Amino acid sequence: MEAKAVAKFLLVSPRKVRLVANEIRGYPYSEAIDYLRFIPRKGAVLLKKVLESARANAANNNENLDESALFVKKVYIDGGPTMRRFRPRARGRAMQRLKRISHITVVLSDEN
Repeated sequence: MEAKAVAKFLLVSPRKVRLVANEIRGYPYSEAIDYLRFIPRKGAVLLKKVLESARANAANNNENLDESALFVKKVYIDGGPTMRRFRPRARGRAMQRLKRISHITVVLSDEN
């Protein structure tokens, strides 16, 4: 069976989180958590929280999932709405700054 967790509207670029997500895809849950603990990126902290939430969902959904056999089956990093901000520039002009937002989805499974 599978357990899923989603975090939406996280203020980090999807491109930056995908760099971390590609490293844990397919790993057992315990190894993925250990790996994320030592990556010094904001995306690793956010991804670790979603991964822990998915494990809690697996433990509490009455599907009798074996927690020791859980592995990261799927990780999606999707883009959310982009916030547009403006910075002052020379000669009275303004430049647009895009603050990108991510949606993270993690699916854990106990079967291949």
